[in-house]
Amino acid sequence: MNYLRDNGSLGLTTEQTEKVLQLQDLTGIEDITICRDVLQRHQWNLEVAVQEQLNIREGRPSIYATETRPPAVVSDHLGQHVFYTPPTDGSGSGFRGLFKTVFNFMFNMCYNTLITLLQLGRRLLRIQDTRRPNYLQDVMDFIRVYEEKYPRIHPVFYQGTFSQVLNDTKRELRFLLVYLHDSKAPDTDKFCNRTLADQEIIRYVNQNFLFWGCSAYSDEGTKTAAAVRASSYPFLAVLVLKDNKMTIVGRLEGFTDAILLKQRLTNIVSEYEINLLSARADRLEASINRSLRFQQDEAFQESLRADQEKERRREQERRAKQEELRKLEEEKLAEQARRESLAQEKIDSLQRVPPEPEASHPDAVHVVFKLPCGSRLERRFLKTHSLESVFYFVFCHPNAPDAFEITTNFPKRVLNCRQESQDVILTLEQAGLKNREVLFINDLDA
Repeated sequence: MNYLRDNGSLGLTTEQTEKVLQLQDLTGIEDITICRDVLQRHQWNLEVAVQEQLNIREGRPSIYATETRPPAVVSDHLGQHVFYTPPTDGSGSGFRGLFKTVFNFMFNMCYNTLITLLQLGRRLLRIQDTRRPNYLQDVMDFIRVYEEKYPRIHPVFYQGTFSQVLNDTKRELRFLLVYLHDSKAPDTDKFCNRTLADQEIIRYVNQNFLFWGCSAYSDEGTKTAAAVRASSYPFLAVLVLKDNKMTIVGRLEGFTDAILLKQRLTNIVSEYEINLLSARADRLEASINRSLRFQQDEAFQESLRADQEKERRREQERRAKQEELRKLEEEKLAEQARRESLAQEKIDSLQRVPPEPEASHPDAVHVVFKLPCGSRLERRFLKTHSLESVFYFVFCHPNAPDAFEITTNFPKRVLNCRQESQDVILTLEQAGLKNREVLFINDLDA
C-alpha cells in the first residue's frame, strides 16, 4: 500500500490511488491491480465497485455478466497440469477404468459435435428453439441440493451460468475453479464433506478463484463437462486467461485431500499467474494509451477551439474595419454631396441678392459684416431691402460658414433673416438698421 501511495506505480492520480486503497480495505482484495481494474471498469465509481465485489463474494454474478458470446474454452495440452486419482472402489483401474475413460472422451466429443451441428442446422433453417434449457436454474438447484446434503461451509459458489462466470473471470482477470459434481461417484461424498469443507481450502479458493459448480447430470453440467472434457468425478478444472482465451491449465480428477489439493492449486496458480500479470499490464498500458489519446484529443480540441476563436475574432475585426471603412466612405460621399448641394444652392441664391445701391443714394445703409474667420465684408443695401437679402449676401460668400446667424452689436439681438413658419421678414429699416451698421456672423456649427 505504501509503495502504491508513495510511487504511483500504476500511473494513477492521487484521487484514483485513494480509491484503489479504499476498495482494497473494504473488500480485502490483496492484489491492487485487481482493485484498479475493477474501478476502471466502473469509471472509478467506488460505491458501485464495492457492491459488485460483494455480490461476487456472495456468489452472485456481476451486473456485467452475460450469456451471449461466452469466451471460447481451450486446453493447454502441453503445459496443462493433470492430476488423476483412481476411485477408491477400484472402478477406475484395469480394463473397466480404461473403458470408462475412453467412453467419456468419445461421449464428450460426440456431444460437442452433435450440439454444434444442431445449432448450425437451426441457424440455417431458421428454426426457433421452443425449449430453452434454464441453465441458471440448473446451477441454483445444484447449490440448493448441495447445501441440503453437505455442510454449508464451503467455498462460495458463483451463482450464475458457466457462460457468465467465464465472462466475469476474463473481465476480472482471475483464476476460475470449475467443480462438476457426480452424486453417483464413489468418492464424491468424501470430497465434499472433507476437502471442500476444509477451512484452509475455503480461504484459499475464495481468495484466489471464482468458484463455480454444477451437477454433471443437468443440462448446464453436461454442456460444461463437454467443454472441459470431464471424464472422472469429482472433477475440478482450473481456467485462466491465456493468449486472450480462457484456457484449461489444470485438471484434477478423483478424490484429493485438502492439503494435497491446496498444494496442487498453489502450483498451478504460481505457474500461470504470469499470464494474469501480463494481461493486467496490457490492460494498464491500453488504459494509459487511451488516457493519453484522450488528453491529446482534448489538447487538440482545445487548440482547435483557440484557433477557431482567434479566426472568429480576426473575422470580426476584419468585418468591423470593413464596416467602418464603408461608413467613412458613405459619410465622405454624403459630405461631398452636401457640399456640392450647398455650392449649387449658393450659386442659385445669388439671384436673391439685390443690386448694390450707390453710396449717394439717400436710403442706402452701409453694413460691415465680421465673419468668424476674422474677415470683413462691406455692402450697401437699401432701407427697403429685406433682411433675407442680407442673409443671402453673406451665404453666397466663400468665406461664410455653412450655417450661421446674424446678430447686432449693441444691444445684441439675433436678426430673423429667413422666413420660417409664419414669421414675417422685416426690412432693414423695420429691423432698426440705419445709415452705417456693424453685424456679426456667428457659426452655428462651431
